[in-house]
Amino acid sequence: MSIYILKEQVLALSREEKQAFILDTLPALAKEAMQDPGFLMQLFPIFLGIVKESGLDVQQLLQLATMMGGDANPGK
Repeated sequence: MSIYILKEQVLALSREEKQAFILDTLPALAKEAMQDPGFLMQLFPIFLGIVKESGLDVQQLLQLATMMGGDANPGK
C-alpha cells in the first residue's frame, strides 16, 4: 500500500477513529522513528504547531509534562 493511499484512508476516518488510531499507533511508530535524531528535529516544529493550534499554552504543556514526571506511558 502506498503512503498516499494510507494517508487518504486515515484522513477519511471519523474523529473518534483518528484519535484511536493515533493512540494505538503513535507509540510504536515513535519508538522506531525517534532512533533517528534528525527526525526528532523535523517532528518538533510540527508538534509545536499542533500544540499552538489547539490553544494550549506551551507553558501549560511543560507544567503537564512536569506533573507526569516525564512518563511517556501514563497509566501503563
